[in-house]
Amino acid sequence: MNGTRHQNDTTSGIRVSLTELLALSALARGSNLAEVRRSAAARTGQHASRWRGRGVDFRESRVYQPGDDIRHMDWRVTARSGRPHTKLFEEEREHGLLLMMDFNAGMRFGTRVRFKSVQAARAASLLAWMAIQAGDRVGVLGYGGGIVDEVKPAGGRRGVLQVLRALRDWDRDAGGQRESLGEALQRARRLLRPGTRLIVISDGYSAGPDAWPILTRCAGRHELGCVLVSDPLEQRPPPAGRYAVSTQNGRRMLDFGDRQLRDDWTKPFAAIRDRTRAEFVRLGARVVELTTDADLRKAIMPFTDRALGPRDSSA
Repeated sequence: MNGTRHQNDTTSGIRVSLTELLALSALARGSNLAEVRRSAAARTGQHASRWRGRGVDFRESRVYQPGDDIRHMDWRVTARSGRPHTKLFEEEREHGLLLMMDFNAGMRFGTRVRFKSVQAARAASLLAWMAIQAGDRVGVLGYGGGIVDEVKPAGGRRGVLQVLRALRDWDRDAGGQRESLGEALQRARRLLRPGTRLIVISDGYSAGPDAWPILTRCAGRHELGCVLVSDPLEQRPPPAGRYAVSTQNGRRMLDFGDRQLRDDWTKPFAAIRDRTRAEFVRLGARVVELTTDADLRKAIMPFTDRALGPRDSSA
């Protein structure tokens, strides 16, 4: 290590590094987010509209992107500019991505490689880079830990940079004030335009009963996804021994030599993950389980697989 602040932050994994989030653009190359299903609203960018033909007004031409319908190439602009261009029509709407990032206190925890909060920010960044490759707009809403802020969806590199800076700043500023997913969804609804995809990135602890009726209504208009973040310690107990842990109620000792404690350790964590996963899958969402030590690109791949319907995956 060279001792720079960025490298130390990356090594410790306790704080979000803007430099690391920027570097994730390399992982996104060649990968676009797949659609789980087609919304009733028309789409834009490389997302072809169903409403072509008579009565459709030409809007503009833009540089051809992989996946564009070659039947709508603008040959005059292509010949004039020397770069392939395709036509867009009025019914084509931008297919946006709104990320919901959980900053509640439970996310600032990790025993392998990095905190859940840092892995969550890395996942959000990779999804944002993938979205703008397809010409989509991307925004983010932060909730929990006293964060009640948002970045409205915007396109291009400028749009994703606004998201990354917000993730860095919110991670730095998050405190102890709790906010449920349901409360945050009330704020998110005004940002959800037709054709917007909504992906929640959380450990599931904030997803109480108040969230599911709102998400059920959202599911009728928007594609839903969930990145369910966990630490390996929540999935299996540590080796036998006595461990000191700090909680909101102070410091205490846990004796993992106790067989009953070891047998019961993972049950409450698994119950929260299972409940959250089941509710999202019921709503037709793709769910990815992401541990703090997982290979990020491999874990996120289910969001790019066009051959799959709603499903969940673990990494």
